[in-house]
Amino acid sequence: MKIVDLRARLRRVPLARPWGVDITEHSLIVSEVLTDDWRVGIGFTWTPRIGGEAILAMLEHEVAPAARGLPAAPGAIWDRLWGRLREAGAGGVTTLALAALDIALWDLEERGLADALGRRRDTVPVYGSGVNRHYELDALVAQARRWAAAALPAVKVKVGGRPISEDFERVSAVRDAIGPGAELMVDANQLWDLPTARRAIAALAPLGLHWVEEPLPADDLQAHVSLRAAVDVPIAVGENLYTTYRFRDFLAAGACDVVQPNVVRVGGITPFMRIAELAHAYDVPVMPHLLPELSGQLACALPLPAMVEDVEDASFTALGVLTGPSPVAVAGGLLRVGEHRGHGLRFA
Repeated sequence: MKIVDLRARLRRVPLARPWGVDITEHSLIVSEVLTDDWRVGIGFTWTPRIGGEAILAMLEHEVAPAARGLPAAPGAIWDRLWGRLREAGAGGVTTLALAALDIALWDLEERGLADALGRRRDTVPVYGSGVNRHYELDALVAQARRWAAAALPAVKVKVGGRPISEDFERVSAVRDAIGPGAELMVDANQLWDLPTARRAIAALAPLGLHWVEEPLPADDLQAHVSLRAAVDVPIAVGENLYTTYRFRDFLAAGACDVVQPNVVRVGGITPFMRIAELAHAYDVPVMPHLLPELSGQLACALPLPAMVEDVEDASFTALGVLTGPSPVAVAGGLLRVGEHRGHGLRFA
C-alpha cells in the first residue's frame, strides 16, 4: 500500500471561551492521505495562535510531494520525511506539518487506535483544565465548581504574571471550591524565572499541588534541574518540547517528574509513542497535552497510568468541528474509547 496523494485544508475555529484577548480562535488543518488501494486516512494538526498558513504551505509544498509514492508505513515514512524536512527546523512548523500526515496514516488501521498501539486500559481519568489567567476570581471559582460538579478527579489552573500573593489567593479559592479530595495542578506557562519559581512554589505547596507545569522557559534545561532539586512539588514539562532528543535531555538530566508531549507538536502519533517509551525507561509518567479526543486514545495505550486534559469548552466536540459522534466519551470523570476504525475522528 503506497501513498498516492496528501491533501489539506485550513479552517478557523472560533473559541466559545477565548484564551485571552489575543487568542479567540484556533487554526485547524485537516488532512487526507489517499493510497493506491483506494483507502483514505484522515489526519489533522492544530495551532492556537499563529502559524496556520505556514503549516498548510509546508504540507502542500514539502510534505505532500515527498510522501507521494512512499509505502504507507508511519514509522518508516516519519523518519524519512523528518530527515528531509528538518532543514526547515527540527520542530514547530516542521513537526506540526508532519503530524497531519502521521495521524492520517494511523487512521488507516483497521482496528481502533488504542488497540493498534496496544491497549493497556479501558478508561482514563480526565482533569479539568482552564485557560483562565484572565478570569476574575469569581469566574475562576465558578469554573472550579463546574469541574467539581462534573466529578472530575483533578483540575488545573493558570498562575504567573501577577504577584505571588494574588496567585495564592486564586489557587486557594480553587482548592476550597474543589475540596481536599481532588488533585490540584497549576500551570505557569513559562512566566517565572528561577528565583520567582522557587518562591512561588514554596508559597503554593501547602495547597497540595499535584504538579507545577512549565514553571520556567521551556528550553532552559539547567534551570529546570536546579528547580527540581530545590522543591518538593513535582515538575511537569513538555508541551513546548518538540523532539524525542529534547525529551531525552530533560529525562536524562533529572529535570522533570511528568512529561506532557502534545501529539501534533511532536510530529504525530509515531514520535509521541517513542517519547512515551523513553519516559517509561525513566519511570516518568506521560500526561498528554490537550486534544482529548485523540490524547485519550493514546493514554489508553501508555505504559504508565495517565490523565487526559480537557480544557473547558475547547475539545473538538465542544467546538462543533466533528461530524458524527466523538470517538471518546467522558462521564463521571473518566474517558472511555468507543468502537471505531483508526482514530475515528471525522471533521466537518
